[in-house]
Amino acid sequence: MTLADCDRVAEIRIRGWQTAYRGLMPQPYLDALSVTEDAERRRERFRRSDGSVVNLVAEQDGELVGWAAHGPYRDGEQRTSDAELYAIYVDAARFGGGVGHALLQESVRRCTAAGHQRLYLWVLKGNTRARAFYERAGFHPDGAEEPFEVDGVAVPEVRYVKSLRAG
Repeated sequence: MTLADCDRVAEIRIRGWQTAYRGLMPQPYLDALSVTEDAERRRERFRRSDGSVVNLVAEQDGELVGWAAHGPYRDGEQRTSDAELYAIYVDAARFGGGVGHALLQESVRRCTAAGHQRLYLWVLKGNTRARAFYERAGFHPDGAEEPFEVDGVAVPEVRYVKSLRAG
């Protein structure tokens, strides 16, 4: 990912939230999400990056169609030796076309090569499509749950994990 990709990544991320979380989060909240504001946050994070977060983009026919980010697992304010998939989003028009799978596999490959033992991720408990996607890729829920609230509505997250050990 480059700084120039931030606008398109923000568009994919915001449209991803608005598509995937419809019915799971309050619609006024989703409608109010701003691509412009998210792009500015992406640019600021990109400029301040210490290199610990890896941002990957997927392109098809010269168009950026997906984004994933991974880095050290965050346990509260502590970073651990495990890895965490922070985000993965695909242009809704490309759902089911293998873009998300390719991004996830590249994140797994890079985390394994970096010597991480496990790759964690958090997913909304009610996001059955995403949960099935992660389960097909060898992730499984480990029993951890976190409360998450959006505009007074509970949207709990569950943690998934995949072992990266060889053998």
